[in-house]
Amino acid sequence: MFRILFYTPEIPGNTGNAIRLAAITGSELHLVEPLGFSFEDSKLRRAGLDYHDLAVVHVHKSLEEAWEALQPERVFAFTSDGERSYVDVEYRPGDVLMFGPESVGLPVEVKQDPHVTARLRLPMLPSLRSLNLANSASIAVYEAWRQHGFAGAKL
Repeated sequence: MFRILFYTPEIPGNTGNAIRLAAITGSELHLVEPLGFSFEDSKLRRAGLDYHDLAVVHVHKSLEEAWEALQPERVFAFTSDGERSYVDVEYRPGDVLMFGPESVGLPVEVKQDPHVTARLRLPMLPSLRSLNLANSASIAVYEAWRQHGFAGAKL
């Protein structure tokens, strides 16, 4: 349905939660190395519960390798300096929803990559810096899925 791309994620619990999110929503999770953890990490396993075998997860050695595998038509980079709100997009199946590492977000060169269709933001109070990575991905995926009537879901 939708494809979640974590660019160099650092915290195993966030990626574990994203694995569960991908399994529950029928999305794919793509991870770009370097990763800040091992797939053997207990926090990753615990956060993903028993969904690891139910999720489609791909690990790419570089962003270029991810683009080759994804062949994306549209990529939405989620960033605190996005020029559009995430709700102002009509999402399509196959869209790539890209998020940056927890400590610094997406680097400028990634946000300006020619594959990026638009930079989107999630609303938050102006005095705060960022939202948790897994929570951000969940908000975006569920909005995209909602727009398609939660296709395939048990409602």
